[in-house]
Amino acid sequence: MGAAIITVVLAFVGYLVTYLNGLRLTQRQERLARVNRQLSELYGPLLALIEINSRMYTAFSERYPRPDGRSPLQHAPDEMPLTEEELVEWQLWVTTVFLPNLRFMRDVLVTKSDLLLETRMPQILVEVYAHASWDEISAARWERGDHTLEQFPQPFPMVEIRHYIRDSFDRLKQEQAALLGRRRNHT
Repeated sequence: MGAAIITVVLAFVGYLVTYLNGLRLTQRQERLARVNRQLSELYGPLLALIEINSRMYTAFSERYPRPDGRSPLQHAPDEMPLTEEELVEWQLWVTTVFLPNLRFMRDVLVTKSDLLLETRMPQILVEVYAHASWDEISAARWERGDHTLEQFPQPFPMVEIRHYIRDSFDRLKQEQAALLGRRRNHT
């Protein structure tokens, strides 16, 4: 009788260990699947678009430098207004590069916000959304023939958004590597 009890207890312990291990593996797989979605559907696309917009803005600024070294758009409108050529070029760059990228970023934020690391929408992402909407209004005015340049009340937070997106992306890549049982080297 004692041997039977020991056998039942050992069988139960074995089942319990197997169950808990299976549960842990399932949770790990589900976490890995979520991290993969966060990287591929939210933070990866945002990082790519932010990098593209950053490089394109730098290219525009280098093409139209000001004597003080600042971008043409970093001046108050009455301080050093854009020339007619700069304004036409800026409108072209906004409508063909920046605005399509901002629209895509806005759409990703609206449709994939469930993949955010935070429980609430970070303020920096709200700023991106607001800038996209502002540029939509500007583009609509330009299409109507009103070619004035009304800048958003605050400059686009390029440094802050790049920092936020890169940090989030890197954090997720590290977690992904850990879930896959690999160490990730920092580059």
